[in-house]
Amino acid sequence: MRRASTSRSLRHARWQSVLAVAAIASAVSLPVILVSVGGGVDAHEIASLEQTGYQVVVSAQGLHGIEGAHQDSAKLLALPNVVAVEPILSIAIDLFNRTGNVSAAIAEGIVPSQFGATLSPTERGLFSWPLALGDPNDTEHYADGAYDGPTSYDVLLSAPYAQMNQVTVGSTVVLSPTTNASLGVRYNVTGLFGPQGSLFEPAGAFAALVLLSNLQVLTDYARGSHTVVPDGADTIEVVVAPSTAESPSGLAGVEREVQAVLPSYTVTSVSSEAAELRSADGILTGFYLALSSVGLAVGLLFLALVLVRRVERDRRSIGIRRAIGLPQRSVAASILEDGAILAAAGGTVGVVAGVVVVEGLATWASSTVKEAAQLAIFAPAFLGELVVGVVALSVAASAAAVHVAWRVDLLEALR
Repeated sequence: MRRASTSRSLRHARWQSVLAVAAIASAVSLPVILVSVGGGVDAHEIASLEQTGYQVVVSAQGLHGIEGAHQDSAKLLALPNVVAVEPILSIAIDLFNRTGNVSAAIAEGIVPSQFGATLSPTERGLFSWPLALGDPNDTEHYADGAYDGPTSYDVLLSAPYAQMNQVTVGSTVVLSPTTNASLGVRYNVTGLFGPQGSLFEPAGAFAALVLLSNLQVLTDYARGSHTVVPDGADTIEVVVAPSTAESPSGLAGVEREVQAVLPSYTVTSVSSEAAELRSADGILTGFYLALSSVGLAVGLLFLALVLVRRVERDRRSIGIRRAIGLPQRSVAASILEDGAILAAAGGTVGVVAGVVVVEGLATWASSTVKEAAQLAIFAPAFLGELVVGVVALSVAASAAAVHVAWRVDLLEALR
């Protein structure tokens, strides 16, 4: 009878230990997921900014808010130490292939001769040069703001769109501002860009590149009585001469000159945007850890309860050890060791579980979540510090059990 009772007690104690490890693991896995994915996305954005070909960007409030993009670009291109200026208009449109199937896509209006200088080396490798879009400077159709000059209706399409919709170079598509094809314009496909994907998993977005003036006319951002924003654009990207770009003071000087030319718009440097992102990443990491501290506090509380229950179960053993002369610090060390082992196990399991969850999301989640999870960065130093921190906090959780052990009455325990 005593043996069965002892067996049940040991089995119950083991389950308590398992639950304590699970509670700590669940609390640790949350910051692993949040910090690794969030940090990975931020690192990707910072790297993208730092690897771009341009150094200064002009933007405006509102939707496609830069007015007079062609003229503004010409003014900036005349500045010393400025080697390229690219106005860009990005608008969601609808693409119709030869069978009439419609797909939503992002169209970018560009000036072909300036576009390549604003790209990173990796991005440049996605295109065939020179861009087959007709007028390289987009001056003929623009015609000093009249928009009545000759133009070529050429378009470059992203390879994923072309592959999914059986579109090839030499075929035609219709670009329309709405799902009504009759409001669109027929374009000749003169090239593809971007990596090829599989039929089951496209490698990129559906996108199209056209002349800036063509897209402005198509979407009512050209000059005219009913225009939303005359000669509109979203941003103007400015490429600075390498010798000036490498000097913080020189780059700041160009930034001031650009702001003087366009005082109504926001002018920022890519380096300052990257610094702001790094600062925001630090704040978000702190927020993630603060959010996770609630779950960790619950896990450590459960660990404390499990250790207290162990002390109560082992009162006789503790009494014997104290009776034969073992100091109280030896009993305390044993309890602290048990707590540290359980915390280390929970922290390790939590790290592994977090990594497995992120890898699972990167493999099987929906497109947006999958893309974010694939950017996750698992920093060994951070993961190690997380486990060490949990083990250190287990000392506080063990304190309650140590207090109970020191209050064990020897005569009652040995009775």
